[in-house]
Amino acid sequence: MGRAEERQARQRGARRAARKRPSGGKRTGIRRFFTWKKILGTFFAFCLLGMLGFVVLYLVVDIPKGNAAAKMQSNVYKYSNGDVIARTGDVNREIVDLDKVPTEVQKTFVAAENKSFYKDEGIDFKGTARGVLNTVTGKGKQGGSTITQQYVKNYYLSQDQTVSRKLKELVISLKVDREKSKDDILAGYINTSYYGRGAYGIQAAAQAYYSVDAKDLSVQQGAYLAALLQAPSQYDYSSATPTGRKLVKARWNYVLDNMVEEDWLDSGKRAELKFPKPHDPKAPPGREGQIGYLVEEAKREVLRNSNLSEAEFEAGGYTITLNIDPDKQKQLEKAVDAKLNDKLDRKKSKADARVQAGAASVDPKTGKVLAMYGGEDYVKHYTNNATRRDYQSASTFKPLILAAALENGSKTQQGLPITASTVYDGTSKRPVKGGDVAFAPPNEDDVNYGDVTVQKAMNKSVNSVFAQMGVDVGMPKVMETAGKLGMDVKGLPAVPAQTLGSMGASPLEMAGVYATLDNHGKKVTPALVGSVEHKDRTVDLPDPIGDQVVQRGTADSITSVLTGVVDDGTGRAVRNPSQDVAGKTGTSDDNKSAWFTGYTPKLVTSVGLFGEGDKGKQVSMKGAGGFPRINGSGFPADIWAAYTFDAMGSPSSFDLDTNMGAAIAPVPDPSSSAPKDPSSTPTKPEDDDEPTKKPTNTPTPTKSSTTPTPTPTPTRTTPMPTTDPNPTDTDGPPDDPEDGLFGRD
Repeated sequence: MGRAEERQARQRGARRAARKRPSGGKRTGIRRFFTWKKILGTFFAFCLLGMLGFVVLYLVVDIPKGNAAAKMQSNVYKYSNGDVIARTGDVNREIVDLDKVPTEVQKTFVAAENKSFYKDEGIDFKGTARGVLNTVTGKGKQGGSTITQQYVKNYYLSQDQTVSRKLKELVISLKVDREKSKDDILAGYINTSYYGRGAYGIQAAAQAYYSVDAKDLSVQQGAYLAALLQAPSQYDYSSATPTGRKLVKARWNYVLDNMVEEDWLDSGKRAELKFPKPHDPKAPPGREGQIGYLVEEAKREVLRNSNLSEAEFEAGGYTITLNIDPDKQKQLEKAVDAKLNDKLDRKKSKADARVQAGAASVDPKTGKVLAMYGGEDYVKHYTNNATRRDYQSASTFKPLILAAALENGSKTQQGLPITASTVYDGTSKRPVKGGDVAFAPPNEDDVNYGDVTVQKAMNKSVNSVFAQMGVDVGMPKVMETAGKLGMDVKGLPAVPAQTLGSMGASPLEMAGVYATLDNHGKKVTPALVGSVEHKDRTVDLPDPIGDQVVQRGTADSITSVLTGVVDDGTGRAVRNPSQDVAGKTGTSDDNKSAWFTGYTPKLVTSVGLFGEGDKGKQVSMKGAGGFPRINGSGFPADIWAAYTFDAMGSPSSFDLDTNMGAAIAPVPDPSSSAPKDPSSTPTKPEDDDEPTKKPTNTPTPTKSSTTPTPTPTPTRTTPMPTTDPNPTDTDGPPDDPEDGLFGRD
């Protein structure tokens, strides 16, 4: 026998031995406990127990009496001192029979929420299982409930997100579906749901959004109301963000497309339907003046920062204590009236009638919103000007560009570190170098400044300097820093045009950004609501003070530079001999917005003026108050000063850990050393503010490391040297001598 045959024989022998080996040998390790038989047996046992448990639950749980209306309570809103601001929660509902609602409108709700409504048995096992799993694992609120389940939750149960409530909902939904007709269930659903604007039920919603009865709703209006149920506040088109408006339109289209798919709506008619914009809301009684703005924004903040649904919150029983200081609130309202409203004649002047004011005041150490001005009257102007984000932030964005430079140790095109003393070319319309796109922004009034330090460029708000700086730093880094400081820059392109503050922002948002600088780089997220209490649950709110988002050296350097804007720049209207002040003015394209955002060590306040025409259209404010242009150094700065110097308490000084910037220059005031309320009377600028001939000696930029280096102990730097280069005037006019009201921003 050859070797090959021997090897084959051995292999055959091994196989025979393996087959003869006893299979019932003793198992070891984990295999002793887990076999396929045991696993399948356990699975089927659990299924059997689950089925038996559900049968028992079905037999035990009865359909309860409807109790939703009985559980409705008021929500109480209070000032920080405990005084009541307002009570809300009176149920705005009028039950209507289903035959009073057009058939096509009925079908919009089915198309939106539950296309199988007329065929199912009242429950969605898959959606409910997902909801139970999400609740058990803490992944959030369930979705996928049928119309029957939602009706049961609204009318028979509560909005609590618990496993026991979901199981009860499942059982009761099965019983309700067997005992009631589909029309009765649908009628109950559309009459108990919450639509926003304080409206419960379709009749109240039809009046709130379209000023018609439910019987007169069109199919497109019904589709909007059906879409609205998914997120009433977010989808209220009159007050929604741009994202919210896109979402509700997409939801509206989804509803109508589903109706076509189910043969409930002719495709030809569907193609002709246009989105029905709802009417502006009417303020309920007791919301006049600033109260409505405070209450509505407090509600939005609670819903944004908690796990409460709007229906849960509107069921009432909550005490919401705001951080608003009633004294400071009165002082802010008084300042706006004295420095703006009393100077405008909105009835006779179209220009005056276009001006809207908004303001927010924040404690930089706690993040509390101490005062907020939303507009002339919530009843007359529903949109909250303190929180609206549809107007450009303008030059109030410039400090964030310098902050990005300092934070990233950025350098100029010549390789020099960017600091307050770095010299840039301030020529108007100078093409930006190194960018991916051509960009050559003009300075205000097309003034040429020639060689100018960053400090002087900030003081005078020189567009050409900060456009170049943005490219030197890298616009992605600029936008990243802006986001860290508190601006909402998600989805915005990182292009040089953003250096002019072309993105939208609100006074509340800008107050938070500057409060973070005032708080030495530790993030401040303004908090209007201090606490939310309920007898049956605890509502936790996030801490307004967050992590260190930029280095202290960066934040303090920006504060130091911004004191120069007040001492020797566009913010001179707020100079005060007894108080350290930092701030920045801003005026947007075509004078559609004007800003002053400023701060002391104790108080940060942002004031914005916005040109608003018919139907909320953005318009210019030119001519308002009898002035050719409204700049941040005018009405906004006057309001800021009148409020701040009245509300700040005792004078205080910045504690700055930096060796950069203008710091605090003493302001001569031989007549008084007390805080002064700057007048709106135009003043002539100092001589060194006028563009002059270019100096022969240009100082060398100061030496700087790649990141701002704080001094060992907090110090206050001295003012900029008098040898700094002055602006150069080659083509443009001199600074406007009346910059107290409409000077350069």
